[in-house]
Amino acid sequence: MTHLSIDDYRKMVGNIINYKNLNGQMPENTVVNNIKISKKEYSNMIERVNKFYLQMGRNPCSVQIGASEENLKTISI
Repeated sequence: MTHLSIDDYRKMVGNIINYKNLNGQMPENTVVNNIKISKKEYSNMIERVNKFYLQMGRNPCSVQIGASEENLKTISI
């Protein structure tokens, strides 16, 4: 499974927010480090990072790319 560093993750989220502000909706896909990430995958990533932050009080070191239920249970740190 592929991972993003927390810095790459933050850039991805910033780009998604900018796109939403300009177009009124989130993009169907985004590309980070030549990796295409679907809306379902990046939405899942955002949900997992937010959950991790609320539970641990800090950000993870990296974020696993993926959208399965199994990925909701763990975040690589």
